[in-house]
Amino acid sequence: MERVRRSCGFQNGIEVDAKGTRRGLCLAWKAESLIDVEDIPWFVCGDFNEIMYVFEKKGGLPRDEGRMELFRRTLEVCQLVDVGFFSTWFTSEGGNLSETNIQELLDRGVATIDWISLFLEVKVQHLVHSFSDHCLLLINTKMGKDRLRSNTFKLEAWWVLEDIFFKEVKRLWGLSSGRLLQKLDNLKKGLSQWARKIQMNRRRRRQALTDKLAELMANDRDEECMVEMINTRIHLNLEIEKDERYWE
Repeated sequence: MERVRRSCGFQNGIEVDAKGTRRGLCLAWKAESLIDVEDIPWFVCGDFNEIMYVFEKKGGLPRDEGRMELFRRTLEVCQLVDVGFFSTWFTSEGGNLSETNIQELLDRGVATIDWISLFLEVKVQHLVHSFSDHCLLLINTKMGKDRLRSNTFKLEAWWVLEDIFFKEVKRLWGLSSGRLLQKLDNLKKGLSQWARKIQMNRRRRRQALTDKLAELMANDRDEECMVEMINTRIHLNLEIEKDERYWE
């Protein structure tokens, strides 16, 4: 974790390594001490392991009011305010049975007024999750920013992992005519179109499963809903694992 922190340009920090299934934690900063940055715009996001108000929890025992008040007071002392969010309400969920299911808003983004004034368009999105019991937080400081695309041809490593890759190469080469450079150009264009089609189909499958999971997460947790959520998560995880194997 220290190596990752330093590679990101943060020379100072505190790390707590992960132990078993317990996640690690890293607090990093560039100034000589945290006291030196009290006048610098701050943005903090992640799992705070606490809610601010009672309506941010559904199921289980009621949250202790003293703990919530302490959390609100801590944010106030640090001059941090919640920047809001969109998408699903709760960010953490536990319990696979309707009677044991607990949902909470534990993950959020908070910032100082100075930071918010610099990034007026900041959006915090709760992404649908399938592996973890917490939502991922997508922080976007400017919506709708166009991405530049490169037209340079690249032979991606994952192409050769497709069962039909070599058959597709032979098919495209057989359909090509003309001189060698012309045939290579036709092969390049054909493979690019073939790869885009595969990626599009894969994205559609993942998006369909993600949309289905988001719809299920918005429903009340009865037994039928819980079983359907588990099955959908399994299928979504399988699709994600397929993509990850390409990059191993």
